Amino acid sequence: MVPPQKALALAQQVGLDLVEISPNATPPVCKIMDFGKFKYEQQKREAEARKKQKTIEVKEVKFRPNTDKHDYEVKMRNVKRFLEHGDKVKVTLRFRGREMAHQDLGRQLLERVAADVEGLGKVENMPKMEGRQMVMMIGPVSR
Repeated sequence: MVPPQKALALAQQVGLDLVEISPNATPPVCKIMDFGKFKYEQQKREAEARKKQKTIEVKEVKFRPNTDKHDYEVKMRNVKRFLEHGDKVKVTLRFRGREMAHQDLGRQLLERVAADVEGLGKVENMPKMEGRQMVMMIGPVSR
């Protein structure tokens, strides 16, 4: 254990800074180093960590209860592509007018979507009504 005045004098002799590493320890721990270089390297490490992390986006695909076969296939191709890229998919089924009376058809369509993405994604939120639309969230399966 070195008194603070002596440690400061040692740091000034070498031309470096006296940096307090852990102030809560008893006694407080200090280190003699180049503080500017330390801050620069810390900034580089944080930037590298930010570069490596992947942000998960939420993509939305909209269906209607009477979506035709070909349109369904095109939309499913997009859903699968989004899931392969690691994005979440929000599947929205919008009801208009008298279609509200046939919500069971909409639920069947969303269950079909869930069955078609079985290997690529898993259903995070089961279909639920929000006003005039039924919404379901599908997340990518971690590899």
